[in-house]
Amino acid sequence: MKPLSRPLSLILALGLFAVSTAQAEKADRDKPVQLEAAKVTVDDVKRVHVFEGNVILSQGTLMIRSAKLVVTQDAEGFQKGVASGGEGGLARFRQKREGKDDYIEGEGERIEYESRAEKAEFFVRAYVKSGMDEVRGNHIVYDGRTEQYQVSSTPGASPSSKEGRVTAVIQPKNVKSAPPSPTAPVPAAPK
Repeated sequence: MKPLSRPLSLILALGLFAVSTAQAEKADRDKPVQLEAAKVTVDDVKRVHVFEGNVILSQGTLMIRSAKLVVTQDAEGFQKGVASGGEGGLARFRQKREGKDDYIEGEGERIEYESRAEKAEFFVRAYVKSGMDEVRGNHIVYDGRTEQYQVSSTPGASPSSKEGRVTAVIQPKNVKSAPPSPTAPVPAAPK
């Protein structure tokens, strides 16, 4: 049996989907990866690592929970990770935001991260929350290079599609409660 250090080095890439989102805690990259699963299968020839059964991956403030986690590596060393909730469950991640006192959280029946493209995709009952902002839909794509989200009611759906709805809550940024301006009309006093 081979030591788990080689598969764990590949699993680091899966952690990048949370690390790449919304300025995640940078110090997490230098922390050791801890992994728990009921079963681990390693195929070094095909470069596939499968973790099954109440999978918990942690690295610093990063936590990924899923029923199954599959990590593959291509010939150039780029990894793809797929976390699935299994039997109607959800795969989940959570990580502290860099320089903030809040967390990035996300979930979906399946979460895929591709290190080459630096993109994370959340499928079916998808949800991502960053600070107080949140988005929900059946498919969320997050581009780590541009820090942009695309949320749709179904994977590949056009914006004019009538299938389902996307919801978002976006909090005002840098808005402070200010007294009304002196030119603003003052409400009339009750008589």
